[in-house]
Amino acid sequence: MPISRRWLEQTGLPGADLRDCPDSTKRFPDGAQFRIEIPSTEGPRALAAVLEEAHKRNVPVHRVSQGSGIMLLPEQEIAEMLALGRQAGIEVNLFIGPRATFDIGAQAYSTAGKTLGLSLRGADQLVYALEDLRRAVRLGLRSVLVSDLGLLEVIGKLRAAGELPRELVVKTSVMMAPANPASARVLARLGADTINIPSDLTLPQIAAIRAAVDVPIDFYVEAPDNIGGFIRHYEIPELIRVAAPIYLKFGLRNAPDVYPSGTHLEPTVVALCRERVRRAAIALEIISAYCPEAVLSSRPAPGLGVPAPPAV
Repeated sequence: MPISRRWLEQTGLPGADLRDCPDSTKRFPDGAQFRIEIPSTEGPRALAAVLEEAHKRNVPVHRVSQGSGIMLLPEQEIAEMLALGRQAGIEVNLFIGPRATFDIGAQAYSTAGKTLGLSLRGADQLVYALEDLRRAVRLGLRSVLVSDLGLLEVIGKLRAAGELPRELVVKTSVMMAPANPASARVLARLGADTINIPSDLTLPQIAAIRAAVDVPIDFYVEAPDNIGGFIRHYEIPELIRVAAPIYLKFGLRNAPDVYPSGTHLEPTVVALCRERVRRAAIALEIISAYCPEAVLSSRPAPGLGVPAPPAV
């Protein structure tokens, strides 16, 4: 094994999981170690509920993310979500476009093909995804959620060329989560600004990924059932220490999968969003008790994809 470990180290990657779990010295631009994200915020009513519940429980939400896709939101609702985010000074992150599970192919539904589920099938779906992105950026969106490797590279190149706003935040989905340092570095190299890693990694494995990349890590401290259902609240102090800068995400165990969402599921979605904020409040109590020195970002914070005014 020494030769393989040395090869990895020669490329600037850890040659082993970091079993000593060193403190991360990396930080958000404002010097903070952690931020709060509420996922599965599926539309303006859900976002309004998140903001109301966060105010009631004194939870500083920095980012909300949506999973059903921009293509399933009419422009009026996108504009309403962005206006709410702009007013509150928080990042509104919307998922780009179609995916294999929206298409007519069957492999994404097979036992061995499930990893294809959120990829894009064919050049036409890449075009559809870019149309989805252009539509939302015109309305002021400055944070997008990507689950396809090729789309990530294309967006990174378009942003670098000035075809997309330079301040556009590109977040990678847990459905393409890198499970090792080399994979994480590939995503960062292609343009990912914030990377969702698997929620079942050990602290030494997370430490190795943190050593390989500087961008923020997104982490479900409570994961939905369809990605494992893990509840790791008491590990939050160590996650902050080892993985900073980190977005703490609060999914829900024992909750229905609402993708793709719509008005037919709105009461359920709103109730789930309120409970996610409640879970975040519990997490903040744990942080206050066990690592009160941990630094939380201000809001609005530098580097957040706070919505811009719509293009005229």
